[in-house]
Amino acid sequence: MADIVLTTLNAKYIHAAFGLRYLLANLGPLQSRAALAEFDINQRPLDIVEALLAHQPQIIGFGVYIWNVEPTAVVIAALRRIRPEIKIILGGPEVSYETAGQSIVQLADHVITGEADLKFAEVCALLLAGGPTPPQVIAAELPDFCRLALPYDLYRTEDLAHRIVYIEASRGCPFTCEFCLSSLDIPVRAVPLPVLLEQLQKLLDRGLKQFKFVDRTFNLNIAVSRTILEFLLERSQPGHFFHFEMIPDRLPEPLREIIARFPPGMLQFEVGIQTFNPEVGQLISRRQNYEKLAENFAFLRQHTGVHLHADLIVGLPGESLESFATGFNRLVALDPQEIQVGILKRLRGTPIIRHDAEWGMTWHPHPPYEILCNRLIDFPTMQRLRRFAKYWDLVGNSGNFRHATPLIWRGTAPFPGFLRWSDWLYARIGRTDSIALVRLMELLFEFLTTELKLDPRLAAENLWQDYQNGGRFDKPGFMKDFLPAGPPRSSRPTASLPKRQARHLA
Repeated sequence: MADIVLTTLNAKYIHAAFGLRYLLANLGPLQSRAALAEFDINQRPLDIVEALLAHQPQIIGFGVYIWNVEPTAVVIAALRRIRPEIKIILGGPEVSYETAGQSIVQLADHVITGEADLKFAEVCALLLAGGPTPPQVIAAELPDFCRLALPYDLYRTEDLAHRIVYIEASRGCPFTCEFCLSSLDIPVRAVPLPVLLEQLQKLLDRGLKQFKFVDRTFNLNIAVSRTILEFLLERSQPGHFFHFEMIPDRLPEPLREIIARFPPGMLQFEVGIQTFNPEVGQLISRRQNYEKLAENFAFLRQHTGVHLHADLIVGLPGESLESFATGFNRLVALDPQEIQVGILKRLRGTPIIRHDAEWGMTWHPHPPYEILCNRLIDFPTMQRLRRFAKYWDLVGNSGNFRHATPLIWRGTAPFPGFLRWSDWLYARIGRTDSIALVRLMELLFEFLTTELKLDPRLAAENLWQDYQNGGRFDKPGFMKDFLPAGPPRSSRPTASLPKRQARHLA
């Protein structure tokens, strides 16, 4: 039983809703009348409706994101038919911009745009007290962190043990990249450092092992980021894993010194490069120093145990297939453990649409609003690049093929070599998902030995080494004839790290 239910449909169970916990933490005297109800997008809408109505709420607040807007609209439409008197309040990035004309907005009583940490409590208090009806669309002022109650006590023991726990040291971004919602979130505002460190200590004391910081630019304030890293290093134990999103060309000596002291695999840096073409960067208002970026990558790979996850985007205005290929090859040469190849999305509110006419940007009308084609990359080529991205994640990023992957482009550059494999694989099986690991290995062995004419023993030895790195020791039948006799080696991935990162370090 709860008068207020805060809910959302997460992409997967493993993702714990950070925004909902902020809203609940800041409900003040209404918190005792509220409940948190998390679901995921794979659950049936009517089962979600049934679970929500079991609370007998007067108000339901929905967190709406690009990945859940369509199933959330189905849930709300059913609620409207069954219990039309329940007040529906929406919030989240998907409904914070371009609200006019959105069908989900038309289903709601109220929509709070922007950061609703404090505004949601105000609206709920007014509705429960029977006060004047607020407008349908309510703009929230940027809250001061000094006024916010932090949400970390609302992570349950099972959340800490089995889900991704999100943490923020700051909000906002000083950069103006036109494809990113964070470019609209100015200025950068920081959580008071003593308060944050106190909360981190509580999470450590409760046994949290994996910390994912969501700051867009964790290394913007060097003094603050160094203090946080020193705090975590002093308290680090085997099994701890800390994820940060970093500015790739900003890594001065004070940060380098502390980063180099972390054990291998304990730190993961996500670095958004997006493009290596300076003309494209200028078009989308993205500034970065490529020389300094390369220098920082070299330091991180040669002198630290940081796990590097780098991002590139397909479909940016002015970026041709050849330009993207050059950037991909350049990034592979910098040797991050993972390269995320993302397809450009047209997020609501972002100014990327100003290029639509000049560059022929054509977008999918439904979430996640990905680019379909543009003046330089036609639809069939964009489809090839979508498959390239999916297969790269299965092979290049997974850690399952660390030794075998470079064989794919032996004698050529990484991009054309992997694109050839991607085209071959799709022609062979006609799908990009639901491929068992051993089946994928067998297909790669076939490609290497028949299409590229590599020595079967070379292909088998590299695939077998990768297979063992994942902690598997049963020799797949297709490669037995090409492997030397004898027992497998005994090394296993580092069990205390997340599986993918452990495979990269094995």
